[in-house]
Amino acid sequence: MFGLPMEVVVGTALLVLVLLMVMIVVARMYRKAGPHEALIVYGMGGTHVYTGRGAIIFPMVQTCKDLSLELMSFDVAPQQNLYTHQGVAVTVEAVAQIKVKSDKESILTAAEQFLTKRPEPREALIRLVMEGHLRGIMGQLTVEQIVKEPEMVGDRMRSTCADDMSKMGLEVVSFTIKEVRDKNEYITNMGRPDVARIKRDAEVATAEADRDIAIKRAEMSRASAVAKAQADQERVAAETASLAKQAEAQRDLDIKKAAYVEATKKAQAQADKAYEIETNIQQQQVITESVRVQQVEREAQVKVQDAEIARRERELIATVLKSADVERQRIQTLAEAERQRLISEAEGRASSIRAQGEAEAEIIFKKGEAEAKAMNVKAEAYQEYNQAAVFDKLITGLPDVVRALAEPLSKVDKITIVSTGNGDAAGAYKLTGDITKIAAQVPALFEALSGMQMSELLSKVRLIGDNAPKPVPPLRSES
Repeated sequence: MFGLPMEVVVGTALLVLVLLMVMIVVARMYRKAGPHEALIVYGMGGTHVYTGRGAIIFPMVQTCKDLSLELMSFDVAPQQNLYTHQGVAVTVEAVAQIKVKSDKESILTAAEQFLTKRPEPREALIRLVMEGHLRGIMGQLTVEQIVKEPEMVGDRMRSTCADDMSKMGLEVVSFTIKEVRDKNEYITNMGRPDVARIKRDAEVATAEADRDIAIKRAEMSRASAVAKAQADQERVAAETASLAKQAEAQRDLDIKKAAYVEATKKAQAQADKAYEIETNIQQQQVITESVRVQQVEREAQVKVQDAEIARRERELIATVLKSADVERQRIQTLAEAERQRLISEAEGRASSIRAQGEAEAEIIFKKGEAEAKAMNVKAEAYQEYNQAAVFDKLITGLPDVVRALAEPLSKVDKITIVSTGNGDAAGAYKLTGDITKIAAQVPALFEALSGMQMSELLSKVRLIGDNAPKPVPPLRSES
């Protein structure tokens, strides 16, 4: 191969093969120990300990084993009750942290004790030692010390177990009590005095704080009241001064107002006086014009009344036979008196206000005189009335009386008649029959008013008519 002899090539290959085999053997013989373990080599040359480095183990003459240097954690919880110095039975649960010491002697000691044991038996052995020491320490302490000073219990456990652990090449890294219990509630009752004391101290502190707060509030209230009183005094003083200044200003204003009012009243009085004089003048003119207008109205009214008198006179002449003359004369007398009164009143008002009063008095006098004359004339006319005239008045008034009796029926909007069918005096016949009976009582009413029987009056009608005076021809009206 490449010009080399075969022997050389074979020799080189054999050499390389040998070297490889030697390296493999050496690699298999070399053992390394990590930082968490110790390599124990024993056999030819004695026992050697290697930590953090390696060593060649010669087969057949040497043997090696690993010893763990890691931390071991397990519970220490005795099944039986532990009795304290006071004789109180308690149950304690704790946690222990134990490891093999790092020095060569401790590793060799631990190797002697535990190298061939499994972890469970090894931990059981260590737990028994720890529980024995814990029982002895609990008997020396009180419940209060165990509950209130768990660090002290851990320190005493470490110091007490140190010798025994050292003999096994071990050390106690930490010992922590997890729980302490008792069946008699000693631990529960143990804290009640402290709780009561703490509550009492808290209540006392609260009361003292409330007292201090009340005192502070009272002091602040008093200071506030004093400040408020001073402020009120200053305010009252300021208000008094302000009111005094306002009173002075109001007094000056009232004086000026009084002067202005006096001057205004004087001017107003002068203006009112002038206005009153002018008003009187205008009023006189208005009264004069009013009197003139009333005079014209009165004249027009006189003419209207004259026409009305003439109309009534003609009406009376047409309707009344015998009594028309007397009534006409009475109406003429009244109309003449009224006309004279109106003329006199109009003439009196036309003169002046004072003359108006005298004219009104004269008119009233004349009116009374005219009425008196009219009454005399009416009395004389009534004296001339005979029985025929009385009978005529009664007969002519009979329809009015009957009409007045029937007038309520004209006000009725609707009449509902309920008839039982009992004879003829039922239904509408009953209504008209009642009206007829009422009308039949009218003659009796006239007889009661006149004092004479209706039959006697009817029998004397012709006699009265024959003896009655002849009618006087009616007078012609001047108008």
